[in-house]
Amino acid sequence: MLIIGNGRLITRDENNTFLEDGAAALSGETIAAVGTTADLKKAYPDAEWIDARGGVIMPGLINAHEHIYSSFARGLSINGYNPKGFLDILDGMWWTIDRHLTLHQTYLSAMATYIDCIKNGVTTVFDHHASFGHITGSLFEIEKAAKELGVRTCLCYEISDRDGMDKSRESVMENVNFIQHAQEDTTDMIAAMMGMHAQFTISDETMDLCRELKPEGVGYHIHVAEGIEDLHACLRDHGKRIVDRLYDFDILGPKTLLGHCIYINEHEMDLIRDTDTMVVHNPESNMGNACGCPPTMALVHKGVLTGLGTDGYTHDMIESWKVANVLHKHHLCDPNAAWGEVPQMLFYNNPKIAGRYFKKPLGVLKEGAAADVIVMEYDPLTPMNAGNINGHLMFGTNGNNVVTTVCNGKVLMKDREVLVCDTAKVMADCRQAAKELADDING
Repeated sequence: MLIIGNGRLITRDENNTFLEDGAAALSGETIAAVGTTADLKKAYPDAEWIDARGGVIMPGLINAHEHIYSSFARGLSINGYNPKGFLDILDGMWWTIDRHLTLHQTYLSAMATYIDCIKNGVTTVFDHHASFGHITGSLFEIEKAAKELGVRTCLCYEISDRDGMDKSRESVMENVNFIQHAQEDTTDMIAAMMGMHAQFTISDETMDLCRELKPEGVGYHIHVAEGIEDLHACLRDHGKRIVDRLYDFDILGPKTLLGHCIYINEHEMDLIRDTDTMVVHNPESNMGNACGCPPTMALVHKGVLTGLGTDGYTHDMIESWKVANVLHKHHLCDPNAAWGEVPQMLFYNNPKIAGRYFKKPLGVLKEGAAADVIVMEYDPLTPMNAGNINGHLMFGTNGNNVVTTVCNGKVLMKDREVLVCDTAKVMADCRQAAKELADDING
């Protein structure tokens, strides 16, 4: 038994419970009780104790769209890279990186990403992987890192014809094999989806193959209309809009997650809603790639299950929240936009998305939920209560405020010390691997 207490506790349950001096009692992999520090200490006098020292105690965060393979892009300069648009960014940077990644570099990329997630209080990660230089076994390398570090993760490989049909088929089989492997796992810590890059790099032949071979019980994780080029290609090559093409291949549905959805119209939004398909918004990436602003507020208002991700741009979900908040205010010229929608996406919709792949309730502190708890160092300048907790978190904190991270009942970081690996050694290995990758890319 472990008690995390003496802090301002946010449950994110249906009652939006806030306790000024709250605590959570963890029994194994689940939460046994939530209450005041005094009550839980009395109920479990022999429990191990973690003192929040007046900070914020809240559920572990969820990232609904990551790109682990992008880890070694930090500081990378590629000879001749001078993008004029989104397709140049894809081919010149991201596809160049993924064509050169070795399996060991994929593993180290995962180690680096998951360590950053732990430091930022992210305990569940939906990743969308690509490494066309070494496809087979790549998802298993990422799983290896997730298991070593104790992070919950849902993985997929992005199927694409961009490097030829042989590699396309190999990527399909990497998904199929890993999905079958994940479905046999009983830990509730690993899940899998059928990954796709984007429809403009996927032929009808490959779409048919995916539909034929996809195991039951999972959906697709695919980029949709991230750039206007994706829409133009679909109209030119197939005579229809993107979401309609996905519908025709049975890709939409409650287990499918659509990334970005920038260039979609009203009809497509209604089709997404009516098929109960999920969407994930990645504000920083959309802005950084100059792709545009998606109609995210409209999707939320229509009742589409819309979550928040980072697209690998950061591993700090609070940073992503901050950017989404100002992006939609700016885009809509409405100072009231995004106040309620984005925290709904982060704190309630992301757990609902995760709930379609993991069994235990996530993103909430209540009896029976997964024992995913974080502590943030935060001394509020103004009074803090159930009605203003989101304002405090958005304007007063970021991922660097996280001091303790617990996932599935295991303490991964305590008082900012990562306990599950030798971070200095991992970072040294990553620096060496990143140099080798850069040298390989630049000849």
